[in-house]
Amino acid sequence: MAQEQEWERLLRQRLSPFRQAHSRNVAEQARHLALRWGADPEKAYFAGFFHDICKELPREEQLQWMGKSDIIFDELVLSQPQIWHGFAAAEYLRCELNVTDPGILNAVRYHTSARRGMALLEQTVYLADLTSAERDYPDVAVMRELADTSVEGAMLYALQYIMGDLVKRRSPVCAFTWEAYNEYALKK
Repeated sequence: MAQEQEWERLLRQRLSPFRQAHSRNVAEQARHLALRWGADPEKAYFAGFFHDICKELPREEQLQWMGKSDIIFDELVLSQPQIWHGFAAAEYLRCELNVTDPGILNAVRYHTSARRGMALLEQTVYLADLTSAERDYPDVAVMRELADTSVEGAMLYALQYIMGDLVKRRSPVCAFTWEAYNEYALKK
């Protein structure tokens, strides 16, 4: 109980009310999908709860948190500030909350970019973020149905959707996302 109160305090301290609600929704959806597919529901809940903990930080602070990582970020990642918060959040959890579980850290780190070789926990949080209760983008109903019926099918559909959106906006696609898409496309 005290731990959950501390989690709520951190959320209220660092995120707007909308983003707090989104984080709670993602945590619940991550737990649901974890139970459905056999991932650890408590780890999924925790990762979902904190996945956006750095989302509303100024870009400079997100870059500072990213700099604590041992990942070398290329030009494509650095040109996409909309994905930085996942990398920053993983480092925040590692440094400030002493999270050492690589599964949780990777689920938070790659919840926007995806990556090749995602573990089930990572896929669960990625899909939970796209299918949480408040989401209302075109095709969200299809995404929700796929997330409940096929992890691999949902991942492929999600990556097609995300990459299509990036291409329409003439935005770069980082290697993490390309490699994830290629992995799922080859499995179909």
